[in-house]
Amino acid sequence: MLNNPRSHGLWEKTAPQPPKTMPMSGDLAADVVVVGGGYTGLSSALHLAEEGARVVLLEANEIGFGGAGRNVGLINAGMWVMPDDVPGVLGPVYGERLLDMLGNAPQLVMALIEKHDIGCELERNGTLHCAVGSEGLKEIEERARQWGSRGAPVAVLDAAETARRVGSAAYAGSLLDMRAGTLQPLAYARGLAEAAIKAGASLFTGSRVTSTERDGGRWVVKTVTGSVSADWIIVSTDAYSTGPWEQVRREQVHLPYFNLATVPLGDNLCRSILPGREGVWDTKEILSSFRMDRAGRLVFGSVGALRNTGGAVHKGWAKRSLSRLFPQIGDVEFECEWYGQIGMTDNALPRFHRFAQNVVGFSGYNGRGIAPGTVFGKALAAHILGRVAEEDLPLPLTDPRDASFRAVKEMWYEAGAQLAHFTDARF
Repeated sequence: MLNNPRSHGLWEKTAPQPPKTMPMSGDLAADVVVVGGGYTGLSSALHLAEEGARVVLLEANEIGFGGAGRNVGLINAGMWVMPDDVPGVLGPVYGERLLDMLGNAPQLVMALIEKHDIGCELERNGTLHCAVGSEGLKEIEERARQWGSRGAPVAVLDAAETARRVGSAAYAGSLLDMRAGTLQPLAYARGLAEAAIKAGASLFTGSRVTSTERDGGRWVVKTVTGSVSADWIIVSTDAYSTGPWEQVRREQVHLPYFNLATVPLGDNLCRSILPGREGVWDTKEILSSFRMDRAGRLVFGSVGALRNTGGAVHKGWAKRSLSRLFPQIGDVEFECEWYGQIGMTDNALPRFHRFAQNVVGFSGYNGRGIAPGTVFGKALAAHILGRVAEEDLPLPLTDPRDASFRAVKEMWYEAGAQLAHFTDARF
């Protein structure tokens, strides 16, 4: 997008074409203005439009431009935080409510894909959280115990079964979560956009919001080329927020994450590497993730930005790592490379904000955007339609707060990832 092959990489190369959209012009009226064309905004627009609401969605760039079009494509259940720790942070009511909603969120994603016939390479075979060493094994065993106590379909696999499923003997075991799966993330976003348009929503791209104001009890949302008046505004810009809701960006620390896609590996290698097409990530502090696409490309990623010296460092590390994990793969070539930014909150949990009267939004997905974004978008639609009270939403209302030492932390994450990947397997 925007003539930058490192922004969306493989996903832009293989996704179906987006629905035809154009910049908004003139003065429009709606019930709800949705700002942001990622999963949360698209899901809220779709669910509102299906109920007959007049919806205008404004996207500054293109559909899926932010994290929705750059992520790995894992449809995860829950967040990074251990399940038992969530009620300790949010309280027992909100904590268990959030766990229940996010635990079931992948089901909503898959149901929407089926209902709207979205071609996004959906795989329903679960994910594998792979344990590195004995400490990693303890971590996944405890995570499995906590999810299992809530009835989740999770299981700890031993090293042998993990090796069979992954195609590598590098791990001490894995946590199989059958709620989860994988998809082509940009294709999913474009499919949600198509479904929202068919339901009656109006979607405009290249329409950056410049300001908002109140006029006679309604909001007027302005762009360079026009305006929309509405009763409600949904803010769904998250880690890529600018302009009127830049405070959402300031609340988060950006963690860069890159992905590299190999050329198609061929039938023999695809039978030995992830034959079940599960998505994988490991328990390292600077984690790695990998999964297959439908054409047999292995998508391999980790923390880091592919810019300046980072490009060579991270690609060199990825080649060494793949050689250790999968000796059978040989001298692998990468077909695509891209990276984006994950917005991290101070407690690794998302936020619900009311920015002003009838201006609301969820944000802070901490690298878990697909399922939470989809289900939170549906929750916002239900709230605006009067079916769910504010106190019954999955998160408590909080005010945005700037992250402490944000710039320093962001420089450290990018530099630290380079240092770790440069030294790994060298010294």
